[in-house]
Amino acid sequence: MNKGELVDAIAKKAAEKGFTVNKKTTDEVLTATLEVIVETVAGGDKVTLVGFGSFESRERKAREGRNPKTGAKMEIPATKVPAFSAGKSFKERVSPPSD
Repeated sequence: MNKGELVDAIAKKAAEKGFTVNKKTTDEVLTATLEVIVETVAGGDKVTLVGFGSFESRERKAREGRNPKTGAKMEIPATKVPAFSAGKSFKERVSPPSD
């Protein structure tokens, strides 16, 4: 699903719940939501959406790697990377617990 398809699905779901929103407004709200999440995580804070999951920045340690072309060893510096952890209900929806 790409962003356009997600906007369509959100607008349809909102209509099912009795809200009247057009696709342009839905796209603007989705874009603003994603911008806030990115800005918050980039600023070092965590965004938690209960039941869905949380977005945060994690430290990746420096490590040794290899140049795929030459096979020569190289040092990969430490960096920060964005991370997402799915919430319990999201995980259960994707993979229901077996009885």
